[in-house]
Amino acid sequence: MIRDLITEDIRKASKKLGVSADKIELMLPTDPKNGDYSTNLALRLASLAQGKLTQENKQSPMEFAKKMADSLKGQPYIEKLEVAGPGFLNFFIKPEFLVDEVEKVLKKEKVALGLSKQKVIVEFTDPNPFKEFHIGHLYSNIVGEAISRLLEATGNNLKRANYQGDVGMHVAKTIWGIPKMLDQEGESLEDVRKKPLKARAFFLGQAYALGSQEFEASLEVKQEVAELNKKIFDKDPSIYPLYEEGRRWSLDYFEEIYKRLGAKFDYYYLESEVGEVGAKVVSENLKKGIFERSDGAVVFPGEKYGLHRRVFINSLGLPTYEAKELGLAPTKYKDFAYDVSVIVTGNEINDYFRVLFAAMGKIFPDLAAKTRHIGHGMVRMPGGKMSSRLGNVILGEWLLDEAKKRVKESFESVDENLAEEIGTGAVKYALLKGNLGQDVNFSFEESISLNGNSGPYLQYTHARAKSVLGKTPNSKLQTPNFSEATDEEMMVLRSIGHFEEVVADAAEAFAPNQIANFLYDLAQKFNTLYNNLPILKAEEPARSRRLFLTEATADVLKKGLYLLGISAPEKM
Repeated sequence: MIRDLITEDIRKASKKLGVSADKIELMLPTDPKNGDYSTNLALRLASLAQGKLTQENKQSPMEFAKKMADSLKGQPYIEKLEVAGPGFLNFFIKPEFLVDEVEKVLKKEKVALGLSKQKVIVEFTDPNPFKEFHIGHLYSNIVGEAISRLLEATGNNLKRANYQGDVGMHVAKTIWGIPKMLDQEGESLEDVRKKPLKARAFFLGQAYALGSQEFEASLEVKQEVAELNKKIFDKDPSIYPLYEEGRRWSLDYFEEIYKRLGAKFDYYYLESEVGEVGAKVVSENLKKGIFERSDGAVVFPGEKYGLHRRVFINSLGLPTYEAKELGLAPTKYKDFAYDVSVIVTGNEINDYFRVLFAAMGKIFPDLAAKTRHIGHGMVRMPGGKMSSRLGNVILGEWLLDEAKKRVKESFESVDENLAEEIGTGAVKYALLKGNLGQDVNFSFEESISLNGNSGPYLQYTHARAKSVLGKTPNSKLQTPNFSEATDEEMMVLRSIGHFEEVVADAAEAFAPNQIANFLYDLAQKFNTLYNNLPILKAEEPARSRRLFLTEATADVLKKGLYLLGISAPEKM
């Protein structure tokens, strides 16, 4: 990457000027008048150099920047190097070097940067059997898959994990609610068994909602649910077969959604499996004083560390979510000795993870140091906050189905498969284009629009570029000369030349939105070229330049959309 060349040359130039440049930041200017790269490093280095100079030899950041520029100007890739106030260096790269970067991208079947060789496990989605696969799970899956693809693209040995809560009070509430739901609906369990998988999963969600409502309203129901919870943990034969059947319905249904989203997991972890491990960990560390007893439960005293205290073993002697997480970390490491463990969830449990990591740091300091939690925002839809306990949860599959339906209504010529590609792409892009920590105000109108910052807009731009290329099937594109390129052509060339750098930055920051922003900017620039200049009817050498850029745009859009988990149809 050109950025690496510049960084290394700046480091050498700084050394010649008597200053060590440990961290060099190169920015991509939004205005092309400021070059292809820009850095304010001279400002920082000048201040460092002052301490080594006598009073009469001290120089301003501008003077220091000019000296650095003089030592860099001979580099073969630099077309022009400007010094701008109060000490910026602006690098203008020769077109042939940008073309070389683009050709490197074109030669690769997929993005493969080889920057990191770490073993990374990414845990995401984490739906609970016996409950609905709601819009939050959908968001987590989309974010986790995009982060996974970015980390794979930069060379990491990556595994995907899915942690599912198959035991706990939510399960007991559902099991309690099942016979009540059957009575309400006038059905038998055998009737439900004959229904399609999706209907069976929905039935469980309704049973959970009913059980939750009654649990909150009745002390008697609270006691009954608590007893059921204990029976499930003990694998009581009077209830366990129904539990196992319901769990299988949920897990099979989740798999259908994963397949639709293009996600596939390497490891599946269940709370029922890691709970015993976690309970043992807590028990052993209770003796060491890391945990404390409180009202019959075992708690971690988070207040000692500026956090809040949390229960790890409840008064019934059962492990809570927190204890199960302590069992999950070493279980994952046993399966895959990771260098980094990434956990993707909604940010409403950020505080939970702070306490968990504090406890983990006392027990498994090495694993705690390797673990990173990424909390994404919530998806806001018209109608207010969703709640599965109230039975008005927004289902993840409903969002996909509704987007697909609206695509078919808006674009009459699309078939079933294309509508699925566009609709799913619209949802994914809408959830990924913003900063992960912020909430998403989802709009169907904006998400499926062919104009503006949307997934379909990028898919349409890709299809447009492929359509142009399809009209030159026998032409073998030659490496063009950009010495007489127009502003529109150079804007597209410069943009594509930065693609792999953007991928590297997005992976390092766990920020899929950086890819989305880049692709949208590229699509706008290509469409400006397409609308303002002829491509197929242009005279040579302009025709060759524009076809080269068209091919490169299609290629980068496809690769970039893949990183977001979005397909790139060739026709729309």
